[in-house]
Amino acid sequence: MQRRDPSRLRGSIVPMVTPFREDGSIDDRTLVDLIEWQIESGSHGISVTGTTGEPSSLSLEEREHVMEVAARAVAGRVPFVPGTGTNNLDETIRLTRVAEKLGADAALVIVPYYNRPSQEGLYRYFRALHDAVEIPIIIYNIPGRTAVNMEPATMARLRRDCRRIIGAKESNKDFEHVSKVLHQCGRDFLVYSGIELLCYPMLAIGGAGHVSATGNVFPREVADLYNLVAAGRWAEAIDLHYFLLPMNEALFLETNPGPLKWVLAQMGKIKPVWRPPLCEPSPENQQRIRAVMASYGLLPAAPGDAAGSAAQAGGDGRAGGAAGTGGEGGRA
Repeated sequence: MQRRDPSRLRGSIVPMVTPFREDGSIDDRTLVDLIEWQIESGSHGISVTGTTGEPSSLSLEEREHVMEVAARAVAGRVPFVPGTGTNNLDETIRLTRVAEKLGADAALVIVPYYNRPSQEGLYRYFRALHDAVEIPIIIYNIPGRTAVNMEPATMARLRRDCRRIIGAKESNKDFEHVSKVLHQCGRDFLVYSGIELLCYPMLAIGGAGHVSATGNVFPREVADLYNLVAAGRWAEAIDLHYFLLPMNEALFLETNPGPLKWVLAQMGKIKPVWRPPLCEPSPENQQRIRAVMASYGLLPAAPGDAAGSAAQAGGDGRAGGAAGTGGEGGRA
């Protein structure tokens, strides 16, 4: 596939779950079906083997396989940005070279986790990766998972010294940090929100889009959040932000993608299979998530369910699964 101009990597790049069969093996057919649904629904890009794809539960060979299946399914129709990061530089280079060979538009590379490197260590890691590959790199900064935050000054240094480091996915709840990244790296640096409740606010300060797990459930709506802002339809974007809020919260009642895969299984999209140590949500949280799903029209309401009428929360008349955007809310 022909690689796109990196400046066009904007909008909703959906981080796909990795579907498994009942025996725990990767379900290629379902992954392809999910990607088709995403593209048909207007998602602007596809990512696999990021946090939502349970990469730490996959072998290197399995990660390469998922990338290959996804690349064939995407077939150049939208940007393809697989996650290729690990906390081992050689493994990260290996996976990133596979993404490059497959024609991916960029590689999403997580800040090394568990090692807790210094800022100088982070710089040297990403500089070495950059110099070993030719593909554009998007830094994935998620301090809640990695136990280290890449500071804006380090990111700006990498941006200055490494021309193929083109952006960052910021899963950082510190909104001041994100503003400083854009200020120090330049407003043309592609910054994506990895925090669901900050997707709209980050667009408002100049973000390039979002990599939101909620896009697995509401692909059209999450894409429309970007589309509305790009069209200058800010009031409608705000309504959509609040419409999505209850689902955004429900999907993170437990560690992602536990609740998300449970929701997709209830929708008939995947089998309810996780790899240890992840598992289904607790019975109490399943009841809470089911109530939220029912409020969007994704499931019939069960007696006693009270999710606060999520479908009306945004005040925009999107009951029945975001019908106001031609959405997929009730599709199973």
